[in-house]
Amino acid sequence: MKLPACTLALALTLLSPTAFSAGAIAVDDEVGDKEPGYGLVYGYGSRDEAAVAALAECKKSNEHCKVVARFDKCGAYAASLKYYGVGWGVSAAEAQTMAMDNCGHSNCRIVVVDCE
Repeated sequence: MKLPACTLALALTLLSPTAFSAGAIAVDDEVGDKEPGYGLVYGYGSRDEAAVAALAECKKSNEHCKVVARFDKCGAYAASLKYYGVGWGVSAAEAQTMAMDNCGHSNCRIVVVDCE
């Protein structure tokens, strides 16, 4: 049985690893005695789907979560007790550098970085 070319192209697009590469980061940035909580996910079909999943992940152990980044390849989260920063890019190094720059404090450290 032959599939029409458009059906085959759609199937390959849906199965392609790049079709499921959207990610997101949600953070609970309430100032307190512990580092800000977070949820970082990747491998979703859209940035919106990833944002919903990141928010749910963050809310598992935090109360005041919000989505702070959506990305297509790599995402990183840096934090200290009172500061956080997120970053994204085509490589882990690029995402980490942006997260540290956005955190902006000498006590910040990379908490997590993931790439699709």
